Amino acid sequence: IGICISKPGGATSRAVARRLPQPVALFHTATAANVCDKSSPTNMKGLFKSKPRTPVDMVRQTRDLLIYADRSPDSRESKREEKMAELCKNIRELKSILYGNSESEPVSEACAQLTQEFFRENTLRVLITCLPKLNLEARKDATQVVANLQRQQVHSRLIASDYLEANLDLMDILIAGYENTDLALHYGAMLRECIRHQTVARYVLESEHMKKFYDYIQLPNFDIAADAAATFKELLTRHKSTVAEFLSKNYDWFFAEYNSMLLESTNYITRRQAIKRLYRWSKVSRDANDLTDKLANMGSTELKISLHGVRMFLYSLLGDILLDRSNSAVMTRYVSSRDNLRILMNLLRV
Repeated sequence: IGICISKPGGATSRAVARRLPQPVALFHTATAANVCDKSSPTNMKGLFKSKPRTPVDMVRQTRDLLIYADRSPDSRESKREEKMAELCKNIRELKSILYGNSESEPVSEACAQLTQEFFRENTLRVLITCLPKLNLEARKDATQVVANLQRQQVHSRLIASDYLEANLDLMDILIAGYENTDLALHYGAMLRECIRHQTVARYVLESEHMKKFYDYIQLPNFDIAADAAATFKELLTRHKSTVAEFLSKNYDWFFAEYNSMLLESTNYITRRQAIKRLYRWSKVSRDANDLTDKLANMGSTELKISLHGVRMFLYSLLGDILLDRSNSAVMTRYVSSRDNLRILMNLLRV
C-alpha cells in the first residue's frame, strides 16, 4: 500500500488499477457527444425506453381511464377523444391477455394477475357502469373480458363468485339493460355468464326481476327478446337445487304468468314470436334455424298450420323444467291441474 501511495505512477499502481472494476455504461449505444447533441437521432428520449406494462398495470390504467370517462364529460374534446381511444385499446389488450391472439396462447400467470387486480379495486363495477360511454367495438371487447373473468380460477378458486356475492346490485344494472336497445345484448351476455355462479342465480330468481322477464321475452325487438329468453332459460335450468327451491316457493305466480303470457296468448304477433323463439332456444338443427327465417314471412293461414311448432316450444321449455328429477314434485303438481292439461291439449292441436 505504501508503494502505491508514494509512487502512484509505478508498476504496482498500474497493476492494481487493472484489477479494479471499470464503470459499466448503462446505455452502451450512446456517447457523451450525442447525449448532449439534441440534433442527434440518439437523444435522451430514445435512451429511456418505456417498461413493458404488466397485467396489473394495464388493469389499473384501464380503471383510471374508465373513471375519467365517467366523471369528465365536459373536458376538452380532443383530449377526451385521445383518452377514449386509449381506453378502447386497453380493453382490447386485456382481452388479448385472457384469450390469447394469433401469435400466442394465454399465459395462466398473466391471467391470474389480471383477474386478481380486476376484482381487487372494483374495476368490474366501473366497467359495467361505463359501458354506455364506450363505442360498439369496445363494448364487444368488454363483454368478452367480463365473460372470461367469470371462469378464471386463482389458486383453484373462482374469485369472481366471491366478488359478485358482495356486489349483487350489479345484477340490477345488467337486467335493466334489456330496456336499452343499444346495451341489451351486451348486458344480457354478461348476465348469463354471471349467473353461472349459484349465489348470483339465486339472487336473480328471488328478486322482482324474474317477473320482468315475462315482459322482456315479448319485446318487439326479436334479438333482444331471444336474448332475454336465453337468460330466462339459463336461470331455470342451470342450478337444479336452487331452481327446485324457487319453483316450490313461487309455483302459483310463476306458472300462472307462464301459462297466460306464453301459452294462452291469442295475440297474432305474440304467438308468431313464440314460434320464432322456439327455434332460437332449442337450436335442434340447421333446418330449424332456416325455418326461423321462413316463419317471419308467413301469413295468417300458414301461421295457423305451423302452430304445431308451439308443441316443440312447450316440450323444450316445460320439458327442461318439469322433467328434471330435481323438479319432480313441481311436475306432479303441474300435470295434476285440469287447467294445465287443457292448455297442453290445446297446444297439441294443429
